Amino acid sequence: MPRQPTLTFDRGTLILHPPPRGKGWIDFATWDDRIERFRIPALQYRSLVESLRREETEFADRAKGFEALPLEAQPQRKPYRHQSEALAAWRQAGGRGVVVLPTGSGKTYLAHLALQAIARHTLVVVPTLDLMHQWYEQLVAAFPTIEIGLLGGGSRDRSPILVATYDSAAIHAETLGGAYGLIVFDECHHLPSDFNRAIAEYAIAPYRLGLSATPERADGRHADLDDLIGPQVYRKSADDLAGSTLADYEVVQIKVQLSVAERDRYQTLINSRNEFLQQANIRLGYLEGWQQFVRASARSPAGRRAMLAHREAKQIALGTAGKLQTLAELVERHADERVLIFTNDNATVYRISCDFLIPAITHQTPVKERHAILEAFRNGTYRTLVVSHVLNEGVDVPEVKVAVLLSGTGSAREYIQRLGRILRKAKTPGKSAILYEVVAEGTVEERTSERRRGQGRSPRQLEIVPQRTTPRAAEAPAEWNIDDLPF
Repeated sequence: MPRQPTLTFDRGTLILHPPPRGKGWIDFATWDDRIERFRIPALQYRSLVESLRREETEFADRAKGFEALPLEAQPQRKPYRHQSEALAAWRQAGGRGVVVLPTGSGKTYLAHLALQAIARHTLVVVPTLDLMHQWYEQLVAAFPTIEIGLLGGGSRDRSPILVATYDSAAIHAETLGGAYGLIVFDECHHLPSDFNRAIAEYAIAPYRLGLSATPERADGRHADLDDLIGPQVYRKSADDLAGSTLADYEVVQIKVQLSVAERDRYQTLINSRNEFLQQANIRLGYLEGWQQFVRASARSPAGRRAMLAHREAKQIALGTAGKLQTLAELVERHADERVLIFTNDNATVYRISCDFLIPAITHQTPVKERHAILEAFRNGTYRTLVVSHVLNEGVDVPEVKVAVLLSGTGSAREYIQRLGRILRKAKTPGKSAILYEVVAEGTVEERTSERRRGQGRSPRQLEIVPQRTTPRAAEAPAEWNIDDLPF
């Protein structure tokens, strides 16, 4: 009697042996001469199993290392309407797909709902150690009876629910791949990189949830999320939720003029850069053009001079004295409120910190010092904080209703993430948030800001935004019968 086909997991791939009688598995398989077996990408696990089941092919599934979990969140609370809608859309897509929601709209709680709906061993992947610990604390509070572990920052746990950084999960992808039925990819725009994508490609997880406020990537690889996670199943912008789930807000753009000396120097530098770009037939404004410029700057003295001119011109726009004067006026205007100041470079952060005696956080700030500063900001000891890129993604910060974006050259992703820092629903009814965007007039900052105008609201001159009524929280979505789940 012929042996029953057996499916096993092997270092990020699947082995199916002996070959089944049907044909539904053939399109997935590649013959491996080294072991004389058919090998199948782990990413195809769900499609392969569904194909075998349609043909009523009997097989032993020894690849699946995940099991059901008795998940019941504590305490129970009703989700917002957009969370219920997003969960329903994800379920309808078979428990695979990307949900796009603005910062502060409760993506983490949506993930908790997904965990309860699937109730299987789960891997949560996040980009930073700060986020890893933040997710860990929230999951421990939500599911106190389940063992929750960490992978990253010196921790190497193996547990039914595991929170890992992208770096650590990618390093251990070959061993993690068969152990989890659901993978939650927080800030999933990080996944398509050459290194990180192994987390998804080497995993059999039949259920996958991607979360991001800004999934689009400059290199176009966000299209790969369809294969790595699933299609985009639900999307809401900050404008869609402002005044209801999120605070209402207004954007105020303040243009400052360069001094005569700054203007002359800036124009000289830009002309020098542009002359080289024209001779080299390089066009900036898109990723490939910038990459060509970087390569050209390393190949000739003229290219190096052009790159130095570009950087000096950018520094003039970022650090013009007019911006610091404007910042002083804004800090004074909002002296009784928490104010968060963003810049695009560490040098400006430290300059503001020294000139205004404001605490600062950059990627160079030690972890313990960063937590101490954020705690002081949270309890009101510090009312103003200046940062560069470290608070862009996911880090939980106190309720802030005033932010100053002191440079307009950041990407659309950075703009949306920074806007999200001030959009958590205000405890004081009717309290709107304000984002001040301070840009140097007539520079690349101004043009970048104009190109970003599709992200969020157009700038207003302190125009009053009508308050919207707050809708009732939606009823909790009906539970799936986990015994009926196919995996």
